[in-house]
Parts: sequence; structure tokens; C-alpha cells
Amino acid sequence: MVNVQRITPFLWFDTQAEEAAKFYVSIFPHSKITATTHYSEAGRDVHHKLPGSVLTVGFELDGLHFTALNGGPQFKFTEAVSFVVHCETQAEVDHYWSKLGADGDPKAQQCGWLKDKYGLSWQIVPNAMIQMLSDPDKTKSGRIMQALMQMKKLDITKLQQAFAG
Repeated sequence: MVNVQRITPFLWFDTQAEEAAKFYVSIFPHSKITATTHYSEAGRDVHHKLPGSVLTVGFELDGLHFTALNGGPQFKFTEAVSFVVHCETQAEVDHYWSKLGADGDPKAQQCGWLKDKYGLSWQIVPNAMIQMLSDPDKTKSGRIMQALMQMKKLDITKLQQAFAG
């Protein structure tokens, strides 16, 4: 029996599923394309796709399975769904921010959130920030929230300085 992840993010693209999967796989370690399916003549009157064109692309990002679909222009990504990338270091924050944000929407960048060139939203989050925001001292967590609201890409040093007062 095939080992299948119980819940798999399924991403709807117009025609860029394969391109997007290759883009994401190039950014994250331990990532790969796992399967590609193609449209056939069957159902062409409904899907209107050329037989042989890419239907779905299965891929893994750092071990997490995803499926990308070339479903057509009917649906677009919104900020209502995003993927959080947890980072230990500023170098990781910088890497994911620059790679995922390349050619994305610069107006959609705030508080560690960005929108990539396909319209998918990501949150590039240093783990230290989560720990500081969870601190029971409301003065400290308030200062970090204030600093966070002023940033696009998150800066761990500035967040730590705000936390320390």
C-alpha cells in the first residue's frame, strides 16, 4: 500500500502548476517533484485542456506533500490561506524572504507576510518571535508587537531589542 499523508495542501493554478512546483522545490531543502499527471481526451468538453498537458504535479517541500493542479482561471489565491515557514536564524529568514518574494507583490509584504509570484501567501517567521510574543510579561510582548507592526521582512535583532526594551 502507498504511504499517503492524511491531509495534503492542494493548490489550484491556472496553467502554472508545474512551473510553481519546480520553483518551490528549488527553494526548500529535502524537496522534490514526486508525480505528474496529464489531461487526456476524456472530459475535454468539460476541462477544455489539450490532451497531454499537465493536470497535477505532486511535490514535497521539506518532506511535506503538496499537489498543484492546472484547473484554469476560475479561482485565485487569497491571504485567507498562507503557509508559515519557521526559521531559526536571520539567514533563514533572509533566504526564504528573498526567494519566495522574488517577483511577488511588494504591496502584500507586512509583518513577515509576503505573496509570491503565483499569488500564494507565505509567512516567514523566526521562532524567537513566537517565543517572545508568548512571554507572560505583557509589556515585553507589547513592545515586540509594536516593532513587528513596523516591519515587512522580520529582523530578529530588532525584535529582540524591542523585547528587551
